[in-house]
Amino acid sequence: MTHISSTNLADGRELLYFDDATADAASADDAALDSASAGKNTRRPEEHPDLRELPARSEPGEVRFDALTGEWVAVAAHRQGRTHLPPADQCPICPTTSGNPSEIPAPDYDVVVFENRFPSLGPALGPVPGNAGWGTTGTAFGRCEVVSFTPEHTGSFSGLSEVRARTVVEAWAHRTGALNELPGIKQVFPFENRGADIGVTLHHPHGQIYAYPYVTPRAAVMGAAARKFFDDADGRQTLTGSLLRSEREDGSRMVLEGENFSAYVPFAARWPLEVHLVPHRQVPDLAALSGEEKDELAHVYLDLLKRFDALYPTPTPYISAWHQAPLDDVLRPAGYLHLQLTSPRRAADKLKYLAGSEAAMGAFINDTTPELVAERLRTVTVPASALKPLPEGAHA
Repeated sequence: MTHISSTNLADGRELLYFDDATADAASADDAALDSASAGKNTRRPEEHPDLRELPARSEPGEVRFDALTGEWVAVAAHRQGRTHLPPADQCPICPTTSGNPSEIPAPDYDVVVFENRFPSLGPALGPVPGNAGWGTTGTAFGRCEVVSFTPEHTGSFSGLSEVRARTVVEAWAHRTGALNELPGIKQVFPFENRGADIGVTLHHPHGQIYAYPYVTPRAAVMGAAARKFFDDADGRQTLTGSLLRSEREDGSRMVLEGENFSAYVPFAARWPLEVHLVPHRQVPDLAALSGEEKDELAHVYLDLLKRFDALYPTPTPYISAWHQAPLDDVLRPAGYLHLQLTSPRRAADKLKYLAGSEAAMGAFINDTTPELVAERLRTVTVPASALKPLPEGAHA
């Protein structure tokens, strides 16, 4: 199984190492796992402490209530000084070397999750103010974490091995479960921004996890629609499950189908490239997936990302957004985990920009047809390495 160990950085932030499972480690007995021969499964973070002299953590920013929309807006002015596209030898999420004491104290790692040094939310925890109106402010409670997918500075998620992708899935699931339990948290959101066109501030392959003290605007809209459908069906059907069933029966927008997950371009796709990856079983979040489902997710997710990258001569910028059920008594019963993978790329040399209609009115106009996009993604040549299964017994 994936081995997890934790430590603290010099300023007190939490860091967790997620070490790849191997077939040998998964089948080994406890004594073997305790032996030095078990390798990374006996990682001792205390052997590589963070020796940097870091300033004390900054106080949280604030949230302000937008009375026009009923939405919360986080104000995080302290993030203006965060690291921005440093050279490779100064990357903050490469393993530590003598010349680059980074955020990762160890000289090597597989996957790492740590609290963001420049968080939009947190590190303090608590609820947003109740009975909010014009002029209401509060502390920007919450937690922001960074997920480094690999110690390699170059490359992308689509280039990971399937074993490594499975470790990332385990990290997402573990952190979702842990963050769900923090006081005041209402929504946990793992995501990845990939590519300069999306606005990344680090080239190193990585993602993030935000734990919000409120239900975000998009999740609230989707959650309300899901709850209405759920109630109208007397709790016997879910909206996302119904959409998945309709897309599979229609077939024209399907991209791939597995035993536990399927992916399709939605009927009313907003973006030039948009795919939804949905589990066949209703689960609220990544933490609720079974081991078998996590295994397949690592496989199909890599396949999907490789299809995105195979469409054009250069890597496709994208936002990978994991929609998980909010921690809300009304919305959660109808919630249904799914991924929305989107890209603004509408041609090899063209991007879609959110201008007047989209940015101001939220009224999207798509320059492509979902059926054509699905056909391209279905038929694009995917490297054979994307389709290799996990080694038997690699995960439990």
